[in-house]
Amino acid sequence: MPAESTPESGHRRKPRSKRRKALVIAAWSAAGVFVLGGTGLGYVYFNLNDNIKSVDIDQALGTDRPLDVDNGSQDILVLGSDTRSGSNKELGGGTDDGSARSDTAMVVHVYEGHKKASVVSIPRDTLVPRPACTDSEGAEHDAASLAMFNSAYSTGGAACAVKTVESMTGIRMDHYVEVDFSGFQKLIDELGGVEVTTTKDISDKESHLDLEAGTHRLTGKQALGLVRTRHGVGDGSDLGRIQLQQAFIKALVEQVKDVGVLTSPKKLYDLADTATKTVTTDSDLASVKDLASFANGLKGIGSSQMNMVTLPVQYDPADGNRVLVEKDKAAQVWEALRNDRPIPKSATKGTASGDAKGVVTS
Repeated sequence: MPAESTPESGHRRKPRSKRRKALVIAAWSAAGVFVLGGTGLGYVYFNLNDNIKSVDIDQALGTDRPLDVDNGSQDILVLGSDTRSGSNKELGGGTDDGSARSDTAMVVHVYEGHKKASVVSIPRDTLVPRPACTDSEGAEHDAASLAMFNSAYSTGGAACAVKTVESMTGIRMDHYVEVDFSGFQKLIDELGGVEVTTTKDISDKESHLDLEAGTHRLTGKQALGLVRTRHGVGDGSDLGRIQLQQAFIKALVEQVKDVGVLTSPKKLYDLADTATKTVTTDSDLASVKDLASFANGLKGIGSSQMNMVTLPVQYDPADGNRVLVEKDKAAQVWEALRNDRPIPKSATKGTASGDAKGVVTS
């Protein structure tokens, strides 16, 4: 189905195509590594700087953006990218055509004092107005009255994704962090795996994941399978997958904290090398020094200080493979974050969930 239209019929949820889906990635999984090294990584800053790819969001978007509120909080758009080139080709299951998708997005709001955070996952299949935007190469892209959320990234890259999120939320994104899934898999392996507990068996041939109920230390390949799986849990929707992703992120945050006991300079360098090769950031985070400083401001936020929710949505009556924003409830979410307040529980009560909550715990 074209991103800009909805089908006229089809009330039952239909299986998706076998096209590979992208993954979620937490900012902490990449940026947190730098905190662990502290000043001990200073001697390799120069070498690692060249690894980091960046996008000048400010230049691309200009002045037509929400007000930059200086209240001590920060808002970060975190995307997982599914590029169809290089080492991602095999993992993505697509052709080496250089195309890219962003199938998962999170708005991370770090509250004043940087001791707690709220994370709002935006389902990739959410139908939203997509504003006109100019990408980082200067190309202009027309607006669409109704488009899948992830079409913003595939249309105009990071700049258009940020523009769409700012249009939806009325919140200016202070930073942008993007991670591709081949780097994600390697990073998990270098972290020594991530321990999670599954309360049910998970078996999904499409994501190549087969886990019995119980506690597991996931390899990078298994972790990638977990954050991509849909058919093995809940109602088989992207919303169920988001619930798995959120649980995995909390486990990952704790795992990154545990790496602090490492004493091997080589281990720390390998982690930092992989992390810097994995991320694309906004231009304000385009050096190891800036990224380390940013990460240092997040190090006090553990999994228990993270409130993770999904944007309030309901299944589209015209197509169960799409979701529509619950405007009044979504407004409560964004208003709370704009004012640096906790998200009220009423904002997500009674919304579509995917029925996979509690299947994975940290």
